[in-house]
Amino acid sequence: MSVGAPRGLASSGQKPITEILHPLSAAEEPLSGSGSGGGDTGDKQEAGLTNGTPVETSSPASTSSLFNRLQLDDDLDTDVPDLYAETRDLFVTVDDPKKHVSTMETYITYRVSTKTTRVEFDLPEYSVRRRYQDFDWLRIKLEDSQPTHLIPPLPEKFVMKGVVDRFSEEFVETRMKALDKFLKRVADHPVLSFNPHLNAFLTAKDLNKRQGLALLTKVGESVKHVAGGYKLRGRPAEFCAMGEYLDTFNQKLGTIDRIAQRILKEQSEYLTELREYGTVYNSWVASEEELRRPLEGVAGSVNTCCGAMEDLSDNMSQDFLPVLREYVLYIESMKNVLRKRDQSQAEYEGRLEAAILRKQEDRTPMPVEVEKCQDKVECFNADLKADWERWQSNKRQDFKQLLTGIADKNINYYEKCQAAWESLITVLQDKQTEDKTSETN
Repeated sequence: MSVGAPRGLASSGQKPITEILHPLSAAEEPLSGSGSGGGDTGDKQEAGLTNGTPVETSSPASTSSLFNRLQLDDDLDTDVPDLYAETRDLFVTVDDPKKHVSTMETYITYRVSTKTTRVEFDLPEYSVRRRYQDFDWLRIKLEDSQPTHLIPPLPEKFVMKGVVDRFSEEFVETRMKALDKFLKRVADHPVLSFNPHLNAFLTAKDLNKRQGLALLTKVGESVKHVAGGYKLRGRPAEFCAMGEYLDTFNQKLGTIDRIAQRILKEQSEYLTELREYGTVYNSWVASEEELRRPLEGVAGSVNTCCGAMEDLSDNMSQDFLPVLREYVLYIESMKNVLRKRDQSQAEYEGRLEAAILRKQEDRTPMPVEVEKCQDKVECFNADLKADWERWQSNKRQDFKQLLTGIADKNINYYEKCQAAWESLITVLQDKQTEDKTSETN
């Protein structure tokens, strides 16, 4: 193999990074040069999210019509066919949280159930219990043994906005869902799912987590040693585009998260006032017997609106915000892989430069280590691009489901409130009819 000049990046068949759409972009079709609303494609534009233009301006009559219009089926995203899904043979589930109290500590364990037909497993089914630190151990081992791949993030260990008690039902339920998603993402990965550490995590009754821990700090040590003091010549354009995309995406998620937090606070304050508002009408009934039915109707309508608002807020705090936080952590994971790729490239360039200088001085042949470093860089590039494409595909599906869920919950909220107040109108009309009948008699 000739190493006089760096070879081109290994291609794994993925699209250029600049052609991958943002998950919050309204357009799913590739941009066309003949588009009427686009500017000069040669001009540098500010990175950001495009504003969607709705096809229809009328509101759907019901939640079912919304789903029919969007048609967000699993097979809609055909940009990257998931061929692995057709041969999936490893299924995992995280559920059944249990609290354990001892003299030394209090902690939560989760049941991890596995069904598989793989020959690497001795049995077709397994059921073990794992705590958070076991999941953390697995992620560290995956990151250590598969440095060229994107490892899905775990939920934050201690900090969750709006939740103080980490043993509360809400906290445990949210964490369980996040751990289940983490493990499913690993099990669905065509490379990570065959990692022996995952096998041990899914099958061993007791994990020997101390085994191999000495190796954890060695990841990238040789790279840092060789690349120390060496400045990377330049990250390839497509990986620069990845970094810029991640920065923009992170900024948008941060803005949405801050606004959503303010909305949640305002909804909580509004809910408190609304409950007090309904109580006033209930207490009014005692002194206005003739207005009992209308007053009780108002109190009932307000109570219904309170329940609808509570459901809307719960959805945002338990379903919407956790997805945003997961992808913020995902961005950090992807940036970490990009940094490792850069270190690998720096190692290769440093070794290559040193070898060229030695060759010029004493005409020694290129060392084998240079070729190995070049192969390592190309492996990094191919794995990173493949994982990036898979991540983009998963992200589009996740955000389609997330935004559809938001629309569904908001429609349900307003439908419940509308129905409650419409029922009050009926009560008031009946009361008016009764009063007129009494006056006639």
